[in-house]
Amino acid sequence: MNHVLVVDDEVEIRNSLEEILREEGYGVATAATATEALVLLQDAPYDVVLLDIWLPDRDGLDVLADMHVLAAEMRPEVVIISGHGTIEAAVKATKLGAYDFLEKPLSLDRTLIAVKNAVEARRLRAENLEFKRQFSVGSVLTGASVPVKALRQQIRLMAPTNGRVLIYGESGTGKELIARSIHAESLRRDRVFVELNCAAIPEAHIEAELFGYRHGAQPGGPVEQRGTLERADGGTLFLDEVGDMSLKTQAKVLSALDDQLFTPVGGTQPLRVDVRLIASTNKDLEEEIAKGNFREDLFYRLNVVPFFVPPLRERKQDIPPLAMEFLAEFGRQYGRPRMEIGEEAQETLAAYRWPGNVRELKNVIERVMILNPRVLRIERKHLPPLTHKAATRSTEEFSSLQQARDAYEREYILKKIEEARNNVSHAAELLGLERSHLYRKMKALGISVRE
Repeated sequence: MNHVLVVDDEVEIRNSLEEILREEGYGVATAATATEALVLLQDAPYDVVLLDIWLPDRDGLDVLADMHVLAAEMRPEVVIISGHGTIEAAVKATKLGAYDFLEKPLSLDRTLIAVKNAVEARRLRAENLEFKRQFSVGSVLTGASVPVKALRQQIRLMAPTNGRVLIYGESGTGKELIARSIHAESLRRDRVFVELNCAAIPEAHIEAELFGYRHGAQPGGPVEQRGTLERADGGTLFLDEVGDMSLKTQAKVLSALDDQLFTPVGGTQPLRVDVRLIASTNKDLEEEIAKGNFREDLFYRLNVVPFFVPPLRERKQDIPPLAMEFLAEFGRQYGRPRMEIGEEAQETLAAYRWPGNVRELKNVIERVMILNPRVLRIERKHLPPLTHKAATRSTEEFSSLQQARDAYEREYILKKIEEARNNVSHAAELLGLERSHLYRKMKALGISVRE
């Protein structure tokens, strides 16, 4: 449902426009003053504002100018209405961003056409903003490992369909990126992609976030708000961490999935939408079903096409290209010259188990870039100490006791050198060795002097 705000000090015009627009299926709110209108605009998003140029407390064109301080997502299209229309006023309104200009007495057909066109213009603007956000995040899977190649193939196969997708994977593995990639290759790629993180929203609010609410159903909140289902109409809705939904909300989601029909919280009129649903979870939903925490019928509705995103530790060959991608991204963000990653630093990154997966790797790369502003080549010494614990290797990696002993000695010496801030003499003191003895050890274990 699209929403219109009518701002006019004449009660007859307000009532007449409200009645006509509601009959056409619009949600309508009215205001008699500029002050009241600006309060409503800050509280809830409207698609179109029909704004009288003469208001008792302020000039309508001043109100139009004030609307530009609103965030782009909140800013409606404005149709100016006036009983004293002049070319000068129309030109000024257009320069201030008005979509159209109507003269009183209003023509019913002309008004409805103006509102319809303004709604479409705002929809296109909103989708353009959403596309820009999506492209800034990126929707390309980086890596050449077998699991990533399999995911790309699965995306190419399933994206053009309307089949529901359930993405499994640990936190930070990139489940959102998979969802965006599916949308980017789908038949809905020219429409919006809307995300709802079920784990990040308090239980008391998730139903309103999903279905929206009407007529002050949220105490102290705006009069009306469209939910993610309504905003995703025609496009893709991504329910991230769907396993964190309550059983009550799951029941409503199930009902909405069956016939794409739902009623906003506090509303009386059901809304029909056309949405492709993609969900993700870091939980074993079959285990959650057994515990009584997740509905079995909803599981089968969502699990039409399962995708499994492997943890980063299971696709180690993707770590260097991912790290380089993040370096380039943050380089652009912070205005830094091109950086490289040394071979030993790459080996250290690949050996670490990355419990936080791709998200943790991205955070580490950003931290390294921030803390080393003059470095053009990242070496092992620049990496956080935590990643050096990657050297907790399994016994299968060593063919002999001597090889295992050398690996342990190398990591221990590197740690002490780091503690000594690369001062070899101080490191020798920490290790209880003569400086010359430490140098011989370093040479034997392949540790360069500069480390």
